[in-house]
Amino acid sequence: MSTSPDQNPFAPPSARVEDVSVGGLELGGRGQRFAAAIIDGLILAGVYWLLAITVLKPIVPNPTSGAEASFGSMLTSMVVYLVLFLLIQGYLLVTSGQTIGKKLLGLRIVRSSGERGDAGRVIGLRYLLIWVIASIPVVGWIFALVNVLMIFRDSRKCLHDNIADTIVITA
Repeated sequence: MSTSPDQNPFAPPSARVEDVSVGGLELGGRGQRFAAAIIDGLILAGVYWLLAITVLKPIVPNPTSGAEASFGSMLTSMVVYLVLFLLIQGYLLVTSGQTIGKKLLGLRIVRSSGERGDAGRVIGLRYLLIWVIASIPVVGWIFALVNVLMIFRDSRKCLHDNIADTIVITA
């Protein structure tokens, strides 16, 4: 391997790295998506917790009591959580393709073609179907792990993005 006299043979290789884009749309960063998910989770958990210690106290299991929760109370918890998600995030998801966290961090969910996704695709396939599958004991946990780890592919698409034919772009 020969180098020109003005080139440092010990210099690291140089390559031009461009942001990943799909059809002219700049994909949202992994860190941004993660932070948006954390923000959304904290908002939802905070509202759920407030409801659980006040209004829902008799029907939602208390994890600190040490008592085993019945299947009915766990199912009620899941339904309440889903309804809260739809109340808090549903309107923004349907109208702008954003959750509160995504809006704060400048991200938006669109179809792979760049078009706005409809409610059934964005809420039904991207969120609700994934939650149902993830709720299955053992298999659901593996599915949920595989779902989020798929973001490390070059396409930056999680499994739920593939199922719903969506991408997350910068807004």
